[in-house]
Amino acid sequence: MSTLAIRDTTTMLRRNLRHMQRFPLMSIGTLGMPVLMLLLFVHVFGGSLGATLAGGASYVDYLAPGILVMTVGAGAAWTAVNLCTDMGEGIVARFRTMAISRYSVLTGQALSSVLNTVVSLALVIGVALLAGFRPTAGLTGWLAAAGLLVLLALAFTWLGIAFGLAAKTPAGANSSSLPLQFLPFVSSAFVPTDSMSSGLAWVAENQPFTPIIDTLRGLLIGTPIGDSGYWAVGWCLVITAVGHAWSRALFNRDPSR
Repeated sequence: MSTLAIRDTTTMLRRNLRHMQRFPLMSIGTLGMPVLMLLLFVHVFGGSLGATLAGGASYVDYLAPGILVMTVGAGAAWTAVNLCTDMGEGIVARFRTMAISRYSVLTGQALSSVLNTVVSLALVIGVALLAGFRPTAGLTGWLAAAGLLVLLALAFTWLGIAFGLAAKTPAGANSSSLPLQFLPFVSSAFVPTDSMSSGLAWVAENQPFTPIIDTLRGLLIGTPIGDSGYWAVGWCLVITAVGHAWSRALFNRDPSR
């Protein structure tokens, strides 16, 4: 990346961070659903669902990694809505006419969105600890889990950018990102996949969220990971590549949409 591109990306990053400060409710809203789901499932359904876990494991320990993944999905929705709003207001069209690095608009948005998601993840972990989450990970485990979450945030951010560029309205951008928020329900996030019906279990075991959640769970509370780690990193890299290529293609189209 050239010096000009780095400078322009930094400028766009600073602009987006200031935008977050002006509209804090959007960032707070990113936390709303994951925290609500955590508290709801721990304190309302936890007694029943926890009975399905082998060895009498704590349900909040089982649940927390899935909620962290849902937090990343909520961050992607915020990204999509934020960028679609900028597109609708014409600010992105004005950026196109300026003497700046062309893709700094996208990279600045991606960096600010990842930072926003990282802060949200830290806050959700804090709420989970207050709710009884007791991870057993050492420093290496925490670093590995943090690396996987940042990689997932980057992957979902680029998808969110693509959704925001493709949508006609902010509501449409939010709707496009709903699978990233609700597909974890059909995964190992809330109950083990072997407790599901055979057809649903097959779907849960062969979609991206289950290996990512299982890997996080293994890193944080010591459950077996197996080959889930390879699948988790592979899915993140594939999603990042697809989202990045799709975003660039949409950004290069006719700005009139």
